[in-house]
Amino acid sequence: MEMTVQLYNENGAAWDAYVASRQDSTNYHRYGWRKVIENSFGHRTLYLTAKNSNNEICGVLPYVHMKSVIFGNFLVSLPFLNYGGLLCTEGSTETLLLDSSRKMLEGTGADHIELRHLKKYNDVIETKQHKVTMILELRENEEDQWKSLDAKVRNQVRKAEKNGLRAVSGSLDLLDGFYEVFSKNMRDLGTPVYDKSFFRNTLEEFPNSTEIILVKQDKRTIAAALLTWYKETLEVPWASSVRDARELCPNNLLYWEAIRFAIGKKACKFDFGRSTPGEGTYCFKKQWGAKPVQLYWQYLLREGAEMPELSPHNPKYRLAVQTWQHLPLLLTNFLGPHIVRCIP
Repeated sequence: MEMTVQLYNENGAAWDAYVASRQDSTNYHRYGWRKVIENSFGHRTLYLTAKNSNNEICGVLPYVHMKSVIFGNFLVSLPFLNYGGLLCTEGSTETLLLDSSRKMLEGTGADHIELRHLKKYNDVIETKQHKVTMILELRENEEDQWKSLDAKVRNQVRKAEKNGLRAVSGSLDLLDGFYEVFSKNMRDLGTPVYDKSFFRNTLEEFPNSTEIILVKQDKRTIAAALLTWYKETLEVPWASSVRDARELCPNNLLYWEAIRFAIGKKACKFDFGRSTPGEGTYCFKKQWGAKPVQLYWQYLLREGAEMPELSPHNPKYRLAVQTWQHLPLLLTNFLGPHIVRCIP
């Protein structure tokens, strides 16, 4: 059956129906993220569909076009998020979407296209395997999940409770508390922070599949996470804690409450989010029993172009990171969103 690739600019119903029909679809293939990214960052989005002669969708590929003087001109599927990329049956549909992507690369003048995949497509594409996501298989009930945890993890959760920490959950009503902790932690890491509107837009676009959890010490918020879920998986893509309260173990209480919430939602998998193997966050997630799942960041490059390296670990950004860590929080919260909108 003959297929064609088209730019999709409809209301999203057919797109989401196709995404829902695919076992390998992810949260970030949902059409609502297009609106979130456009409204939060102002980027142009290019959503491709492969359709058969009956006008039925056979594959999708969402893109965000990012362009700046400092960081370059490129397309990503999807920036700011952990997944995206091709969603289609391997074979002719995959080839057709990739061929159309190469034409788009030339048409936009971009240096490269980045596809964030959970599986490796097409061996001719340049691939990085520097990141994993950490997945915990959930038990059917909270009691069994608690018993399955390492004794050290259970003790740290108990320590947080003995220290008088408590968890509260909500949505937009807790956004200010979440952002206060998140923005401070990003500054301390030397990373520009997203504008608060990104998280507000996410909560508003997905009111039935997002939640905020805060950990409180009296009235002070010392840890926070934004949860999002789709199908059988609940993910924590954004979580932070206050450094001067780490000895109270707020992170342990935060993640235990998130796991309890996931079990209550009948989730089968808990996604701790992406990590670099061997680093601190990787080890923290591993102690909960989470297993690494390889991520494949794949690239289509213009002739003569090299794979990008926009990581804060890149030596050329070291001075900028160190300087950022010492700037006042009010200044980093003002400048950060203008910078990070062009960093995928």
